[in-house]
Formats: sequence, C-alpha cells, structure tokens
Amino acid sequence: MLQDLRAALGPQGCLTGADVPEAARSDASRTGHDLPLALLRPASVAEVSAALAICHRHGVAVVPQGGMTGLAGGAQPQAGQVALSLSRLAGVEEIDGEAMAMVVRAGTVLEVAQKAAEAAGFLLPVDLGARGSCQIGGNIATNAGGLRVLRDGMTRDNLLGIEAVLADGTVLCQMTKVVKNNTGYDLRHLFAGSEGTLGVITRAVIRLRPLPGPRGTVLASLPDFAAVLRLLAMARSALPGLSAFEAMWRDYFTCSQGHLPHTVLPDPPPFAVILEADEGPALEALLEAAFEEGVITDALIAQSFAEARRFWAVREGLEMDAAMPGLINLDVSLTTGRLDDFAQACRAALQASFPGAHVSFYGHVADSNVHVAVHVPGASEAEVHEVDAIAYGVVRDFGGSISAEHGIGTLKRDWLGYSRSPEELAAMRAIKAALDPKGLLNPGKVLPE
Repeated sequence: MLQDLRAALGPQGCLTGADVPEAARSDASRTGHDLPLALLRPASVAEVSAALAICHRHGVAVVPQGGMTGLAGGAQPQAGQVALSLSRLAGVEEIDGEAMAMVVRAGTVLEVAQKAAEAAGFLLPVDLGARGSCQIGGNIATNAGGLRVLRDGMTRDNLLGIEAVLADGTVLCQMTKVVKNNTGYDLRHLFAGSEGTLGVITRAVIRLRPLPGPRGTVLASLPDFAAVLRLLAMARSALPGLSAFEAMWRDYFTCSQGHLPHTVLPDPPPFAVILEADEGPALEALLEAAFEEGVITDALIAQSFAEARRFWAVREGLEMDAAMPGLINLDVSLTTGRLDDFAQACRAALQASFPGAHVSFYGHVADSNVHVAVHVPGASEAEVHEVDAIAYGVVRDFGGSISAEHGIGTLKRDWLGYSRSPEELAAMRAIKAALDPKGLLNPGKVLPE
C-alpha cells in the first residue's frame, strides 16, 4: 500500500516514519497520542481520489486533517491508520463578483481566503478566533460557527457548492454558484458537519457579502441576565447592522481579565456584553435608551481598533488556558432565555462533585450558545470524563445540544444520544453505511459504537 501511495503522490505527498510530524497526532484538544502509519499530503483533487482508492483497496482507514484547530478529537488517528492532510491543496481559484462567490480549495487557511475576498471588495462571512491556522475544508467539515453567526450564520449557511471525494475515490462535484438550487438531495449540507466520516472535502464555493462599513464596539455592564435579554431585544430591533452580541458572566470576566496585562473594567459587573454594530446614530440611540431604562449601568465605546481588541481579549480568554493547565472548555447550546438557568444548575452540579473547582460561563448569547470553562487542578482523565458527563447531563435535562459549534469527534461521541434520538442516530448510521460501506473514513468519530 505504501509503495502505491508513494507512486501516486510522490515523496512529498506520502510521509512515513520519522518524517511524520508530531502535530499529526492530535488536534487542539491534545487528546491524540498515536502517530499515523503515514501522513498523506495530496496536492490535487486527482491525488486525493487516487490516495483514497488505494487505501480503500487495501482496507486501511483514513483520517482527514485540516488545520488541527478542533477541540473535539475529530482529526486524530489511531495506530495503523493513515492521516490525510489537505494543507497542500490550497489556494483561491476564483472570485466571481457578479455571483458574489469564491471558489476555494479545502486546504486554504481561512484568513488567507478572508484577505483575498477583502482585496476584491467583499467579506467572507465565516470568522473564527483560529482564522490564522484553521482551513476552509475543516471549517465546512465541522460546520464551524464563530464570531459573526448572529449576522451571517454558520459555515453551512454560507456554502453554495462543494466537491468531495468518497472513501473509494469517487469524486462528487456540486460546485454551483447559484443561491437557488432546488434539485433534490443537497449534498453540500450532507457533508457540512460530517467531520470527515462521509467524504474528504476538496473544494467549495463560498458565498460572499458586501464589505461592511466601520463597526462600533461596545463593552456594556448589566445588572442581571434579564437585562442581557432586554438589551439583546433592543439591539435586534434598533440595529440592522448588529454583528456580535457576546455575554460574559462575572466569574468568567473576572478570571479572564485577571490574566491579562490590562484592566478593562476594574469592578466586573454581574454581566458584561460586547456588542458590535455599524457605527452611527442608531448605535448611540440604543445606548442612550438602554441607560434610561436601567438596562445597562455603564458602557465603554472603543475609540480604536486596539481598544476593541482589548475588549475581545477578555472574551476570548486565551491566557486562561496557559494560566490554568488542563482547563476544560465545553461548548453547548440551549434556548436563549434559559441560558442563565442552565449556568446556575451546571455550576451547582459541577461544584457538588468537585468542590473548589473553577466554573465560569460566557458565549454567543444571541446564538443560544454558551461556553463552560471548568478547571479541576490536576484532574485525571477519568475526572475530565466525569466533568463532561455532569455538564452534558444538565444540557440533556434542559433540552439543549451538547455541541453548538465544535462538532462531536471522539470527545462528545458518548453523549450524542443526549441530544439526538435513537431514530436520528439510526438514520445517520444508514447514511454512513451507504457512502462508506467499509467504514474506512474517520472511523470511531461522531457516531457512538
């Protein structure tokens, strides 16, 4: 098999032994431990097809890999499996101004595609904190969410066309630029969110938007969660250009700010909200009305891009990961109006089992998505598993989703039944069996055994 792969992909396209980089072991969850049997690096769609056909003929499993920024363990191989990296299949092929669409290869880094769109006068609406290293193919495979879902939707909402290669090397090409395409089963939505279990995404057509005008960034202090909901309702009504509405509970804000070199709010409020919208009188009028109603008690308006980044640095909390080794980051979704009820119940349940643990909450409230940051110093693998079980149990009780935007991978696989019915899981397995009857594409991911 390795001889066939080297012949098909060349010496740079099939790495084995000591040539396989350590980064191929795991995504950003750092839970993968095995180096793959080989790391395949195809540079064309034809090479992806040939590689999959060879592995299919030999009965060897293939694990697709993008920028390795995922947090669900979805891109890590086991011993004896082959990893397939899309990093050499990169580049923007076309920007069609009339169709407002971009044709891009799967291995293209998101930020590279964003800058190409901007240079052409457009906005690529998908945006994540990992924009500098995540890849378009991985964004589609995990249906990534990110910072602008409120205005522009998830990745699948911006996907017009797709090309993917099945386990046996068959190339499926639906690279349409049209918005209206009502011709039966929609393959783009089948592969978006499939996490490499149905096929390897090789190219895509992404919908573009007009470049927005100058944005205003506000950091507001609020007295309670009812005020957060009221401000959200006011902003949705008054601000057509609303692009972000991010809430932080006091415990998260205090912890995150405490690990930064700068202080934004010396006295953290019960809730802090970052709101972004088009600059102008509408934004100023909203803040004035919110003050008059007592919805907000204070507000800072960023006077520069640098100041806006300081606001966002608290929300992103990157320094917390370094300061709190083993920090567990959970990503769940619930009805917006019940997010604070969930936070209180989840905190109580976790601290009952782990007294003294740090438990805090933040997230894309307008998108019904909340993140849970949990730190149990020196937690064992079994204790991390228990944290997951407790938190996802509360999510199930609230009728929510155990994954809002990071996918299932291996780390959430055991709890997929908390959010999907047995009938839904059976339908998923039927689709998997139809497209990958040998079970060779990313085995063990997403679907519980």
